[in-house]
Parts: sequence; C-alpha cells; structure tokens
Amino acid sequence: MKYNRLGRSDLKISEFALGTMTFGEQNTLAEACAQLDYAVAQGINFIDTAEMYPVPGKAETQGRTEEYVGHWLKTLPRDQIIVATKVAGPSRGFGWIRGGPVALDRANITAAIDTSLKRLQTDYVDLFQLHWPDRNVPMFGKIGYEPNLEKPTVSIEEQLTVLTELVRSGKVRHIGISNETAWGVAEFLKVAERLGLQRMVSIQNPYNLINRAFEIGLHEMCHREQVSLLAYSPLAFGLLSGKYSKDPQAPGRMTLFPAFGQRYHKPNVAAAVAEYAKLAQAHGLSPAAMALAFVRSRPFVTSTIVGATTLRQLQENLQSIELNAEVLKGIEAIHMRYFNPAP
Repeated sequence: MKYNRLGRSDLKISEFALGTMTFGEQNTLAEACAQLDYAVAQGINFIDTAEMYPVPGKAETQGRTEEYVGHWLKTLPRDQIIVATKVAGPSRGFGWIRGGPVALDRANITAAIDTSLKRLQTDYVDLFQLHWPDRNVPMFGKIGYEPNLEKPTVSIEEQLTVLTELVRSGKVRHIGISNETAWGVAEFLKVAERLGLQRMVSIQNPYNLINRAFEIGLHEMCHREQVSLLAYSPLAFGLLSGKYSKDPQAPGRMTLFPAFGQRYHKPNVAAAVAEYAKLAQAHGLSPAAMALAFVRSRPFVTSTIVGATTLRQLQENLQSIELNAEVLKGIEAIHMRYFNPAP
C-alpha cells in the first residue's frame, strides 16, 4: 500500500480509502466490521464517513454509519486510523438532521461535530469536511451555474472561523471541503491566509472515467495550492464495473436507489461505459479493475475512496494493478469521443 501526504498536513494517508456510506443500509454491523478489518489488514489507514450516512438519507437510519464505524473504532488504538467525516450542508431536504440544516453556520457545524464524535466514540476526528457548499453551486450531476438561484448564504469567513475554533479545541485535526468548485477552493484559501485561519487540506469530489471534470480548473488550483483530491465514486455508482451493461436490473445502487443515479442517465453515458468495458476486456482486465487503476494512476489523486456492499467486492476493488501505455492511450481516445458524459 502506498501512502500520500494529505495536503500540507503531516498526515500520510493510504492510496485507497474505505468509503462507508452503505453501512447501516446495505450492510449490517457485522458486515461493516468485516470490511473495516479487511481494509486495515490490506494497509488502509483512512476511513471516510459522514453524519448524513447511510445513503439514501432517511430519518430512521441517519447516523447509523458513524455508529457502526465507532463500534469498530473503539477496538483499535485510536492513532492507527485516520477518520474523516462530514457536516451536511443546507437545502437537501434532510429535515431529520437538526430539523433540516438551513446553513453551514456556527450552530450547525458545532452540533454536527459534537454528535459525530459521540457516534464515532472518539474525542477527535482527523479530517472534518463540509459535505457540500452553503452557497448556490451546481453539484450532484447538475450542469451550469445559475445566478438566478442565488440566496442568502453563510460567509466563508464565518465557516472557517468556526472550523478553526474546532481545530484549536482539539476536536478536529484538519479540515476539508467536498463537492466544491475552483472558485470555492480559491476563496477558502484566500480567506484563511488573510485572517490567519485554518487552511483546507483536501477536497472530496467525484472523479472517474466518465466524470473527469476535476481536470478542468480544479486540477491546476489544487496542484499549485497543495490541496489533496480524495476521489469519490471511482466506479460511477457501479456503472464502470460493467454489470449493468450485462443486466440493467442487476442488484446495486443504480437499481436500488435510482434517484441517486440521475447524473448517469445522460446521453452518451451508456455508450462510453460500453467502450471502456470493451477496452478493458481487450487487455484482459475487468472493467472495474481498469476504472479503479485509472483513478489511482492520476498524479493529482491522493486517495481513491472505494466502497462495497460485499467483502468479495471490496477484495476485488483493492487489487493494485498498473495500466500500460497502450491502455492509457485507449482511455484517452474514448475520452475524446465521449467527453465527460456524467459530470
């Protein structure tokens, strides 16, 4: 297992991270612990969760993922594991989280970390992330910024001030952003420098063969400013495993929770997925192995977040392979024909 530096921090995180958003919905506590044990045995030291998990968000399950992780975490020396969690942003309809968080303000951020720490059964988290921006931005498959949707928003200065206080209190070691834009990264860094506040060390955004939007703008920004990309959805909701091409009703997130796969119902997605699967098979690779190896191969990816509903899937996903020049050339040729079909 390779380990990479997290932003400008002193943390070294594994090139694979275990994503946990299925824990408590598609995975039982026993299954979650088995996955966590296996991940650590393979050298993974980075576990990613969130207060809103499991997905899909529901009142009766919210927080269960952190509880499962916390149940497991208390059995290990705390300093062996790097734990990341996230505070839910506003306006996503989650009325069961603090009555529906209307803003990333002091009250919501503070309440979020305190309840997360309780569920995780720890007195600190290594990385605390803003799950999505407080302001109006296109995200989760939406394309194009729409100024007419502007609304009152909590200033980045206020958000950073509260997060900095959490770091100074010892509840949080480092902070990060998620589902952010290049403007958002620049603004958080500018405000931190101007006011002497905590600097963002990471950004958790989607990145995969059919969504390489990070390369446009964000790559340069994060490279120059040493903000680490934690790449989520490397298999695009399982589409890049090829299983839905064989059976559109195959069990998985696309069939169980179709509303969460909206970004993958766009034109050219199916054609691109089919071409990538064909390329993988021509080189004796499984589509999933090629897709994951591609994300790992990008120099700007600090850690690839993999999730699984079965231990066997996790074992397959953690296989480390290197793509040769011919495969990479083939990937670029497909990318030029089907440019970012699922941003």
